Amino acid sequence: MDKEYFKGRGAQIKTGNKFLKAQYVTDHIEGLDEPLLESPQTQIFLETPKKIVNKVTSPDLSMMYSMNPYQGCEHGCIYCYARNTHEYYGFSAGLDFESKIIVKKNAASLLEQQLLNRNWNAAPIMLSGNTDCYQPQERKFEITRSILKVFANYRHPVGLITKNSLILRDIDLLTDLAKDNLVHVYLSITTLNEDLRRTLEPRTASALKRLKTIEALAKAGVPTGVMNAPIIPGLNHHEIPAVLKAAADHGALACGMTVVRLNGSIGKIFEDWLQKNFPDRFEKVWNQICSFHGGDVNDSQFGRRMSGEGNIADAIHQLHRVAKKKYFAGRQLPPYNLTLFRKGGNFSLF
Repeated sequence: MDKEYFKGRGAQIKTGNKFLKAQYVTDHIEGLDEPLLESPQTQIFLETPKKIVNKVTSPDLSMMYSMNPYQGCEHGCIYCYARNTHEYYGFSAGLDFESKIIVKKNAASLLEQQLLNRNWNAAPIMLSGNTDCYQPQERKFEITRSILKVFANYRHPVGLITKNSLILRDIDLLTDLAKDNLVHVYLSITTLNEDLRRTLEPRTASALKRLKTIEALAKAGVPTGVMNAPIIPGLNHHEIPAVLKAAADHGALACGMTVVRLNGSIGKIFEDWLQKNFPDRFEKVWNQICSFHGGDVNDSQFGRRMSGEGNIADAIHQLHRVAKKKYFAGRQLPPYNLTLFRKGGNFSLF
């Protein structure tokens, strides 16, 4: 591994931003007096958006709405599809994404405004469709907790997906929602191999902690599933049965998966990471990812982009189906209850 490898960070480069007219580059490194790239400290930027709930129109996703209290994510997952959204803020999808965190402190009040809208009808809202709502900064800001309080007050359904055991801090709110079938939780587990996890997802909870989190939520009566994603051929595809078995053994009621896709700037970021961490299998992994997506790693085709196509993708999906049938037969998350929503607020006379 490169002696200048930034431990604790996923991306090892700062990619260009197509929205910027001028930017620093290192094309002629011999002309630089000092390095332009150093291991960054986390910086916080505050945003006050006017809207927080977004309608999801992608045919690849079943959820109807999502909201994200944070942009950027310290977890630093090298494959994260959300990295590209950081470029809209003038940052890079690489190191900036995991070190420059945008915080929406008014997220709970915006959610309440949405729920009070006379035209709003109860529909599950997902936390978070983009970045992790329980990333490290949540411990300080508690925005996700304030959002859950709004959902509980209005008896509105909510879904959550996370890689962080910090979700157990809010088990009181989650159990309150769960008693009325108003919440689903998914823990994302990519690998049980800690050596791989530490480089692939450097600031996330360990796989063991995530399994213990599933167990704690399940014992508390909170419907919980596992998302085994993304599947990266040559790195973690062989772990599918082990991940699903471990999750089921700890109380998970459902499971899902997607394959890796490296859209936009993520292709360069992942390619650099793969060469530095797995030079012996770089060609194999890279070419198999390309085989998923019509010969390229960058795929925007609905249907194919999250599931892949070809012989390798078919074998992976077959492995998942067999493991799901073996370990999750007869299990499912209870349907959301959409009848308890307090339309118009707690004190409405009608």
